[in-house]
Amino acid sequence: MPLSTTGRPTEPDAVRVIHAALDGGVRLLDTADVYCLSDEDLGHNERLMAKALREWNGDREQVLVATKGGMTRPDGSWGRNGRPEHLKRACDRSLVALGVDRIDLYQFHTPDPNVPFSESVGMLAELQQVGKIRWVGLSNVSVDQINAARRHVEVVTVQNRLNPFFREALTEGVVEHCESLGIGFLAYSPVGGGRLNKKLPTHPVVSAIAERRGVSPHGVVLAWVLELASNVIIIPGARTVPHVLDSVAAGELHLDPQEMRDLDAAEFDRS
Repeated sequence: MPLSTTGRPTEPDAVRVIHAALDGGVRLLDTADVYCLSDEDLGHNERLMAKALREWNGDREQVLVATKGGMTRPDGSWGRNGRPEHLKRACDRSLVALGVDRIDLYQFHTPDPNVPFSESVGMLAELQQVGKIRWVGLSNVSVDQINAARRHVEVVTVQNRLNPFFREALTEGVVEHCESLGIGFLAYSPVGGGRLNKKLPTHPVVSAIAERRGVSPHGVVLAWVLELASNVIIIPGARTVPHVLDSVAAGELHLDPQEMRDLDAAEFDRS
């Protein structure tokens, strides 16, 4: 998302960031139609991903591209639209933006309180049945909504926020429920996002582990999120090549049980 929203880099620089991720072994690219500046800019990040993949020297078939539908960007703000007809149009636009005949993983971006959840999920089931979607995922959902969706379609992933500042996915049982069902959990904003991640370098527990291990504070937190459950996959945002390389390196860092307990018990100020 940072490659396509306010303050985004130039297109060549953005492509270099994506290539750095791919060259580092990343094989899941997560995007959305609304990762852009406004409704007039819809699909910017999807088109960027498509361009980067076309120009990459590696094997495109080994890369899974996940996108999302169900939100809008009126005048640069964030809105919701879970109406079936909107999701159908959004999926069709994403197919064009990504330059594919079928989307690997299509996720319902967020429930719309003005639209019955079953209607939104039902459209994803229809899109899968006609071959426009390979797999269906959900985002920003509860345990009850996961169960409700599974009555209409097989759910292979759930993408919710999870970081030391916001642990609702843990405390409300979403991660555990997904793990019990064999559903992958995609953790977005794994280091807090925005201003919160700037607190990590001075956090006493995080900084102590980072110094002892010779890694970045962000790497420590990413490693913590990864170790929370066997089904967790992190979706860190990055705007520069060094940030990408730092995130990739976190996959090789394994925290010991005491470090995990220390981070589990630590308080993280959201103010």
